[in-house]
Amino acid sequence: MGIYDIPLTTLAGQPGSLGDFAGKALLVVNVASKCGLTPQYAGLEQLHERYADRGFSVVGFPCNQFGGQEPGSAEEIQEFCSATYGVTFPMFAKIEVNGPGRHPVYAELTETADADGTAGDIQWNFEKFLVAPDGRVAGRFRPRVEPTDDAVVAAIEAQLPG
Repeated sequence: MGIYDIPLTTLAGQPGSLGDFAGKALLVVNVASKCGLTPQYAGLEQLHERYADRGFSVVGFPCNQFGGQEPGSAEEIQEFCSATYGVTFPMFAKIEVNGPGRHPVYAELTETADADGTAGDIQWNFEKFLVAPDGRVAGRFRPRVEPTDDAVVAAIEAQLPG
């Protein structure tokens, strides 16, 4: 099963999958509302708006596994993201990204190594994975790498379709 085939639930409770975005470059990010890195939502939204018309989307996965920093309900998460950061990119239901309850999407993603050659567990909130339009994982950026970092932007631009 490829990453596009794994069933997901949107933050609004609707069925979906990353397959809904097939043919686009994606930046998949585990997010949290009460983290020191939460201001990265602004950079993620900037990227989403900058490249949306060129076949790109940020996709957020709320996760409460790191310091309990995403304790809210789906409604609270949606309200926070919209009101605080003007988030318009798609968000999925809260999941686990590490451990025995790791969501299958993250089982696939965490097989990809970062720039230092290290694969495996997510380190913290706001770890970023670039998924190519064909569903291949094309890059991994650790939590402290800002979404608008030159390396992230260059990697996204290299994966934009057509």
